[in-house]
Amino acid sequence: MTWLLKSLQSLQVLALAAALFMACALAAGAQDLSGEQSETEALAPDVFEAPVIVDGETLFVVRGSSALPGPERAKRIQTAIVDIATSSQDADVTITFRDSELGTEILADGKRISVVTEADAELEQTGIAVLSAMQGDAIRESIIAYRANRTEEARVSSAIEAGGWTLAFVVFVVVILWLHRRIRRRTLLVVKRYLKDVENATAKSVQAEAIAALIRYGLNFVLLVIFFLGIYYYLSFVLLAFAETRYFAQLLLTYLTQPVLQIFKGILSYLPNLIMLGLITWVTLYIIKGMRVFFDAVEAGSFEIGDFERHWVNPTFNIARVVVILIALVFAVPYIPGSDSAAFQGLTILVGAMLSLGANSVVSNMLAGLFVIYRRSTSIGDRIQIGEHIGDVIQIKLMETHLKSIKNELISIPNAQLMNSDVINFSKKIDGSGLLLHTTVGIGYEEPPAKIEAMLIEAVSRTKGLKAKPEPFVLWTSLADYAINYQVNAFTTRGSSIPRIKSDLHRNIVAVFNENKVQIMTPSYVADPPDPKIADDDWDGKLAQGGPVQTDS
Repeated sequence: MTWLLKSLQSLQVLALAAALFMACALAAGAQDLSGEQSETEALAPDVFEAPVIVDGETLFVVRGSSALPGPERAKRIQTAIVDIATSSQDADVTITFRDSELGTEILADGKRISVVTEADAELEQTGIAVLSAMQGDAIRESIIAYRANRTEEARVSSAIEAGGWTLAFVVFVVVILWLHRRIRRRTLLVVKRYLKDVENATAKSVQAEAIAALIRYGLNFVLLVIFFLGIYYYLSFVLLAFAETRYFAQLLLTYLTQPVLQIFKGILSYLPNLIMLGLITWVTLYIIKGMRVFFDAVEAGSFEIGDFERHWVNPTFNIARVVVILIALVFAVPYIPGSDSAAFQGLTILVGAMLSLGANSVVSNMLAGLFVIYRRSTSIGDRIQIGEHIGDVIQIKLMETHLKSIKNELISIPNAQLMNSDVINFSKKIDGSGLLLHTTVGIGYEEPPAKIEAMLIEAVSRTKGLKAKPEPFVLWTSLADYAINYQVNAFTTRGSSIPRIKSDLHRNIVAVFNENKVQIMTPSYVADPPDPKIADDDWDGKLAQGGPVQTDS
């Protein structure tokens, strides 16, 4: 029973809030039970027109003057009608008319109720005689209804009607509580049943509990709104059952029902525009779907468009989709509610100013992204170097480009930086020869240059990944203080393996020079050492055999 107690406590809080709200509404339009007060009292004294209201029903409108304002005159007529209605229990009343200096007097059972003046006739745009007859009929019907609503039979009928509404409200509350309990139990089961495959595919990154909580929140909010409306209309219908509180009930119904009706009327009147918006949306989606089919065919190779590359398919489709959506928005704006208002126009100006002032870097990166995508200097899978970063291009987005470095690191580079930096592409083939890989060594002047060049070419021939054709060659890059700097150059088509190839080339150069007892010079030195700084010939063999390596202590 814990859930029931908690639910009842929640309903009590909601009922208290609703009662406070309705009490404020009643106080705003309060009049005493006898009908002697009305909303006309809230009008300013200088208002010259006021309605005559009895038991919540507006009988007619009277015109006031500076000596007798409209609200005060309407109040006197209401008081007179109530006095006549309460003075007798007869089922009928006699209405008579009498001419006077002010106009035509209306009498009920011989007592004067009101006087129809020329100003009243002018207000209604009719003659005094016709207006007097119409007001007399209205007064007669209101007196008869006032008496009929206060008979014993009427009160019993009102009590039965109120009891029926109360019984219906109790059933309504029970249903709400049952739905609240049902939602709490069934939501998780339903979500788990339909999202089981999703959870398995995403390694439970999508949790059923979280989704069920969101769904429960939405459904409970709908129940809360329905419960509040039920309390509101229950009190309204109960008050409407009794003549003394009927005016309050009409106020309550007016406060809520009239705005809702206006909303529905607005929606109905706006149906042609909604149909046009739906048509624009349907055409837009159809065009986008057709473009998707076309670009899929281009990507699959069914259509060939000149030099159009396949990796351009997705970005081109996204650009075309944005253009189509923008064109659709231009056509749809005139049909959007409030699009011609000053507030909507001011909002668009504000949004435009915010974008122009705060999105400079975003726009520059987006434009740079388009240039990166379409200028063909960089493609997905290429190994490039940007500044100090070397890596393979794995994704080119509109705002940034992602590289996977040779150390398997993810590097994100803004496209604006990519546009403004020197980009070295190791994967693009220019003339078919491949990339020219090079490295430099310094060798003393005492060594024969031809011998050095031959050893460097031998190191190249031992290195896998370097081409024999075109033939490698050696350049003299500088004549330094203590050595000649030889640069060996060789072609390769494996741009993505340059670090490995270069490492192998260095290893082979050291091995060849050690085999030929040639010392690679350090950057500078004071004098030749007593012994050449050349590695032991057995070093590589001992390492290859896995034997112990002796070192000098």
